Amino acid sequence: MGTRRAWRRGARLATLLVMTLAGPSAFAFDATQDPPAKISPKSFASAEQALRVGIDDLNAGDAASSVAALTYAADGGEPMARWKLGQMYADGQGVARDELKAYHYFNELVEDYDEDAPDLRNRGAISNAFVAVGVYSLTGIANSEVRADPFRARELFQYAATTFGNPDAQYNLANMYLGGAGGLAKDKRMAIGWLNLASMKGHKPSQALLGHMLFAGDGVPPQRARGLMWLETARKGADRAEDGWIRDLCDRDIASATDDDRQKATALLQEQAKGPPLPSFISRSIVKTIEFLRPLNIPMLASSPPPKPAD
Repeated sequence: MGTRRAWRRGARLATLLVMTLAGPSAFAFDATQDPPAKISPKSFASAEQALRVGIDDLNAGDAASSVAALTYAADGGEPMARWKLGQMYADGQGVARDELKAYHYFNELVEDYDEDAPDLRNRGAISNAFVAVGVYSLTGIANSEVRADPFRARELFQYAATTFGNPDAQYNLANMYLGGAGGLAKDKRMAIGWLNLASMKGHKPSQALLGHMLFAGDGVPPQRARGLMWLETARKGADRAEDGWIRDLCDRDIASATDDDRQKATALLQEQAKGPPLPSFISRSIVKTIEFLRPLNIPMLASSPPPKPAD
């Protein structure tokens, strides 16, 4: 099997550690003199040099000027250049927003990943590219050849969640289990297991959803104190505009808690604070099975539609 598809031999897709390539400017110069002229794309000695120039431009806040250098580096196979360009086209940073181009750069990282020779230096970029391609595969891209393919999305999330412990992938996979998407049977036990894994890594959407399901007894025996513990944990710092559903869900459930629920949740929070620190991102791939098998006291029950945030 070729290198471009080697990652398919494992659990079926990947995710990796974020590396920052920021560093001192590639061009130091005397402030009394004019700065040296930019290197044109045709003058780069290597893709690696082009990547350094592009990253320097980004760090200087000049995203538009970084595009030529990053494109040269991406064409030369530099993974971080592909990731940066994917982000820029997805967000419209320094370029016109173009989801198809973003997908193209993210998908190159996915297709070129070789699990027999993993690129640890660019672990985070590759990891997040798997998740990004999974999201695009789940929804498709309008007016393009990228069609909705929930089966591929599930494959991508599954690989990223199991092989690299990516919390975004774990959260997305949990939602697919809740909805029965991508060929998966609805299974709240599996969903809660994945939400628990992501919650242990500080993933606020997972903490909110896990807390709601345990607190409300949504298809599982109620664990109000433990659910309230996760809800209160999720609520802290959920201040971004996109966190509105987290705030609404947590506020609604927290408001309905009893004094007894609050006292028990406080005790659980104090107990959790005394525990050992979370493992490093790299070692999570080793301990994830232990975390997943940690008793949750949740029996196998009939599945039902996933809980929805409060209106």
